Amino acid sequence: MKKIVCLSILLFAAALLLVGCPDTTSHSKGVYMLLDTSGTYAKQLQKAQKIINFLLANLNPGDSLSVARIDSGSFSEKDIISKVNFDIRPSVANNQKRAFSKNIDEFVKTVKGSSFTDISGGLLQAIEFLDETGASQKTILIFSDLEEELAKGHVRDFPLQLNGYRVLALNVTKLRSDNVDPREYLNRLDHWRERVENGGGDWKVINDLEKLDSMLSD
Repeated sequence: MKKIVCLSILLFAAALLLVGCPDTTSHSKGVYMLLDTSGTYAKQLQKAQKIINFLLANLNPGDSLSVARIDSGSFSEKDIISKVNFDIRPSVANNQKRAFSKNIDEFVKTVKGSSFTDISGGLLQAIEFLDETGASQKTILIFSDLEEELAKGHVRDFPLQLNGYRVLALNVTKLRSDNVDPREYLNRLDHWRERVENGGGDWKVINDLEKLDSMLSD
């Protein structure tokens, strides 16, 4: 009888411990989108706007979103167009989404093309932002042709720390020179794939934007 009583007490204590120790792991998503605004690519931003609207419609309270331009020197807060940590209250989160959409609308209407494309700096800024969110699922979207052109004196030849990150390249349009020599396009994709994977990240190219839904819902 004493053994049965002791066993019952132990099981009850274990149950109390489980109840008293809730799952504190974050299940939120953090998304950082980089927009190429160089040359003629600025004309592609309406496509990017549709992707941002999709993100706003599908991210949940507690998730985070930031959109930044790829500029001449993109490792800077000044290039972040809009950022938000969605409130856990759905009504407040919906107001935040409307304000975010308005910021993007104004940017697309007034954007001016940049002279250089500091993709590496943009990735560094994205990592810094997403690390601070504490999100369990961290995704960086790059809306660009992936042709990096750096201003004189900018150093970007360093490893990227991307453990636990997904990096999705979107709408990677082909340059005029790619039509002459397709190897340039393929080499560009391989260069960024190697940088991301060497940094511990997961890399994918999505030119069919209809597939983005399934990628982000994984």
